[in-house]
Amino acid sequence: MTDDNIMKRLLMLLLVRTILPLYGEPLFSPAWGFKIDLPEGYEYTNGNGRDRFSFESPEGAQFDLAVYSGRSLKDLVDDTVKRLKNRGELSYFEYNGKNAALVELKFSNLEGWALCVELENREKAANSPLLLALSYGQAGNRNLDILHMSALDSVAPSGAERRYPGPVIEFGYPRGEAKKTALALPGLEAWIREHDAEAAQALVDREFAVLRRSLFAENWQEAWIRFYRAIYRDSWDRLRDAAFQLERNWNVPPVENRDLARKALEWVQGFRYERDLMGSDFVNLVSAVTEGRGDCDSRALLWAILLAQADVPAAIMVSREHSHAMGLADLPGAGARFEAGGTKWLVAETTAAVDIGLIGKDFSDTESWLGVVFGQEE
Repeated sequence: MTDDNIMKRLLMLLLVRTILPLYGEPLFSPAWGFKIDLPEGYEYTNGNGRDRFSFESPEGAQFDLAVYSGRSLKDLVDDTVKRLKNRGELSYFEYNGKNAALVELKFSNLEGWALCVELENREKAANSPLLLALSYGQAGNRNLDILHMSALDSVAPSGAERRYPGPVIEFGYPRGEAKKTALALPGLEAWIREHDAEAAQALVDREFAVLRRSLFAENWQEAWIRFYRAIYRDSWDRLRDAAFQLERNWNVPPVENRDLARKALEWVQGFRYERDLMGSDFVNLVSAVTEGRGDCDSRALLWAILLAQADVPAAIMVSREHSHAMGLADLPGAGARFEAGGTKWLVAETTAAVDIGLIGKDFSDTESWLGVVFGQEE
């Protein structure tokens, strides 16, 4: 199988909208600096707690992770293929300046995918340490494909990738050249990569398919939080220059943080309301910022990212009962507040033309809301 064929098969998996038959924080290794955010429902089954970890999903997807030092990436990949007697093909690529490989797994009666990627070279050794992650399950079980893609794409090899698109989506949708693109604010442009909107929507659709596994399960809240966490990570770098241009526009002359938040809120409140009840019902944030459209959660998450990139702590709150989402910001002053993660956040309604801190009486029942707080990353 050629690189082109691997790309075609991968794109099919990335775009799938399958409904599959998910508590937990992401796994972070202080020793090696990587972070992994597996789909909800995976349970730890084996390992040494430092450089060997194994997990399993309720559907039978296996996820094995190991760290190796003193070897080249090619040698490790070749050795893995040999030991497994793997029949699948592989492709090498560069991921945010790091050497990486994606391997199609076909061995014994199992199949899936593997990712090998360089970690941060803290010791300045001849070869960077390597992370090898394998996601696999019973051959022929197509329901596992979406889990393999989501699990491997959640790998962040170092702090530099914790606010950067994952390696699988990056491989399947190379970002292309940065182009000046009009934003949904007259006269304003920003540098946006030519394939970022398409890639961002593929990520949304895939993660929504993963989320649907748990919409009515006991751990639905954790799965919902992970859905937004994945979009937040994927969108951050894609929106970097757009966030800078918007902040500069709203911050001339300089304004207080609450006024900046108010200007950003007025902007997203003016978006075209759009829903897709047959799909993920979430407009990717690249399209939202350039086309001025989206439902409540797209607007709330975009608003939160714009504020966070301006160094204003922000989050979102969502409600299954109300089918609604609102923004949250750590700002002074009067207004309705919602407590999440130890902070009493000021609430922002993104779909009605009201001032920050004002919400409808029907939405004031705090017990029906779930706070989604995004950690501070390097």
